[in-house]
Amino acid sequence: MKAKKSNTKNQKKKQKKQSLKHFFIYLLFFTLLFTVTFTISYNKFLKTESVAEEDLEVNVDPQKGVEITIERGSSTSDIANVLKENNIIKWPSIFKLQSKINGYDGTFMSGKHVVSKDLTYDQLMRVLSSNPISTNVTIPENYYLGQLIDKLSENNLIDKESFLKSMNKEEFDYKFIEQIPERENRLEGYLFPDTYFFDPLSTDREIIIKFLDNFDTKFKLDYYSRAEELNMTVDQIITLASIIEKEATLSEEKPIISSVFHNRLKSKDPSLKKLQTDATIQYILYKRYGKTKDSLTENDTKIDNPYNTYVYEGLPPGPICNPGLESIEAALYPDEESKYYYFVARGDGSHYFSKTLSEHEAAKKKYIDNKEEESEE
Repeated sequence: MKAKKSNTKNQKKKQKKQSLKHFFIYLLFFTLLFTVTFTISYNKFLKTESVAEEDLEVNVDPQKGVEITIERGSSTSDIANVLKENNIIKWPSIFKLQSKINGYDGTFMSGKHVVSKDLTYDQLMRVLSSNPISTNVTIPENYYLGQLIDKLSENNLIDKESFLKSMNKEEFDYKFIEQIPERENRLEGYLFPDTYFFDPLSTDREIIIKFLDNFDTKFKLDYYSRAEELNMTVDQIITLASIIEKEATLSEEKPIISSVFHNRLKSKDPSLKKLQTDATIQYILYKRYGKTKDSLTENDTKIDNPYNTYVYEGLPPGPICNPGLESIEAALYPDEESKYYYFVARGDGSHYFSKTLSEHEAAKKKYIDNKEEESEE
């Protein structure tokens, strides 16, 4: 009986060893199978390759690629579905898996991107985590606010009414804004003229902040103390700068034109307190009719409007355009040697400057009246 039990026990041990042997053989087999399958899938589905450091940048020909839009707040799953819908990828789940494994989750940038179905999944992720396509807009230095808004609208960046509402109602935290009085279109003059690169999905506030950030950078700390030396607020400086921007064509004349206005503002002669600048009349006309005149009439100078510097003394209630840095610096640093109180355009972009009214009237006759007589002939 003992011999029989011993044989049975040995057989069980042998069977157990064989079972373990088979288990490890199967385990090895399936491990190899999984490795081979994963490698094939990785190369076929994920399509990634070993990329040299200098080849990390991915460029897609806009003519051959597909433009897709990643909405704000899109998850990796949302992005994978967009790519699938545009026939860029076939397996969204694999895209999501690789994004998670390679640390791309949370790095994708909203906006427009140009991609191609020829890109590997890794290359797609690098494109989508790079800066989106931007809309480039150049704002000239003497643009009226209306022209600036038209430009942004033409580039499909804003809705005009919504933009104006944001500009007038929202709060912005900048030192220079503290000195702006209550008025219509309070940020006019501060949307700094320059070339901008906007994300097509930018909100009104983001666009406005881009303008204001640029102004904040350009308007140095020294300029605040200089404005105080002149006994002027920053807003008065920008208002004067906007007039200089509209009046001056030549850069070298800006400090002289500035001096004319400074001299008149400081004068004790009541007749000189009215700046009598045509630029403010043109501003009124643009606001009313959406256009300016080639030449003003006497009736134009009698328009009852706070911006009419022929009727009201001193500076108008606010800027009439968005001035550039040269005009701002001219407003801050007028020609100190100037004793001029008048100027008249010669017709070639330059101006004739006068110290007395009689000299100014003679210059007007020479450069304006004679020119009008010639044109009538």
